[in-house]
Amino acid sequence: MAEALAEARAAEARGEVPVGAVIVRDGAILARAGNRTLELKDPTAHAELLAIRAACAATGSERLSGCDLWVSLEPCAMCAAAISFARIRRLYFAAPDIKMGAVEHGPRFFSQATCHHAPEVYSGIAEREAAGLLKAFFEARRA
Repeated sequence: MAEALAEARAAEARGEVPVGAVIVRDGAILARAGNRTLELKDPTAHAELLAIRAACAATGSERLSGCDLWVSLEPCAMCAAAISFARIRRLYFAAPDIKMGAVEHGPRFFSQATCHHAPEVYSGIAEREAAGLLKAFFEARRA
């Protein structure tokens, strides 16, 4: 999770919402990314999607079986769908997202009958640090 948080801090330094993600297979990082929605003028440029795209390119496959995704914030519905489609083995996330999260909140994407693949989910890892980054970011924006 430390690497995902480093990506979140790098995203914040670029003026993006501080969310970071890394994809790991067999203990090695295949891909890492932070949010780039503003920079790329792309509402789909969430950290998870960018990391999934990079890992797919690195492996030469649209499936990431045996890979684990570490992300600093609970994925939204769009990212949860991509995680399912990519066949990510395990999802580890730090802070919950009560408003836009889709794993333990909102639609609970992986519990739906229409979800073809659900990863193992582990939440709350470094939650306080990730939530603190987000809180400070949004407080500074409102000031």
